[in-house]
Amino acid sequence: MSSVVKIDPEIMSGAPCFAGTRVPIQNLIDYLEGGDSIDEFLEDFPSVRRDQ
Repeated sequence: MSSVVKIDPEIMSGAPCFAGTRVPIQNLIDYLEGGDSIDEFLEDFPSVRRDQ
């Protein structure tokens, strides 16, 4: 999982993010909890790859 999630105090105040992006993991959780699909999430956050 370390290759998927990056925690860096200099990026997004240390919030866990998808590696190589500034997209917090919490965004994906919020999308899914809100009833959105992974495809919708990926469309809105193109810097996140499906294989991540």
